[in-house]
Amino acid sequence: MFKPSKPMMARLRLTTKQVNGGYYKGNRTGSMGYFAKNGSYVIDWKKVRTYVVPENLDQFKLTPFVTRVMSPTQSKYTRELKKKGRIITVERALEGKDYLDMWALDNGREVLEQEQIDKQLEEEEARRAAQAAKAAQIAEAAKEVEAAARKKARKEAWALITKEQQQAKLAAEAAATQSTTS
Repeated sequence: MFKPSKPMMARLRLTTKQVNGGYYKGNRTGSMGYFAKNGSYVIDWKKVRTYVVPENLDQFKLTPFVTRVMSPTQSKYTRELKKKGRIITVERALEGKDYLDMWALDNGREVLEQEQIDKQLEEEEARRAAQAAKAAQIAEAAKEVEAAARKKARKEAWALITKEQQQAKLAAEAAATQSTTS
């Protein structure tokens, strides 16, 4: 049967079906009683939380945790818009660039190291590109030299062939003149 690995088990929800009977997970609120022998739950009223609300809240001296009168907090992420010839500042949400800027402020050394690594990679790529361009120039020059050598060889071969043809023609003419004279 399939069983998930230990890291996977940490992410799975623990239920009463996975352990023996009598397991109660709860939701981290603490117990308010106890389980009786017959399986029922008995509430212990000493453990139950009770909250006392003041009777006259209008005249109560303590203030709430958050004030009821508070001016809106200005966001530091704003953008400027032009409407009817006026520039209006409008709040905007946190964007990815803002997050990266905050991260760069907190992790400046890592940013510098990454920039140095990126610069080294760019220099290496530029060096390889220059080597490739140089190799391409050398290959092109070699092709030109080879083409010139082939052209020269063809000219020499053609000249040799034409010379042999001329010699054969002269020999034929000499043989023809000899046969006519004899």
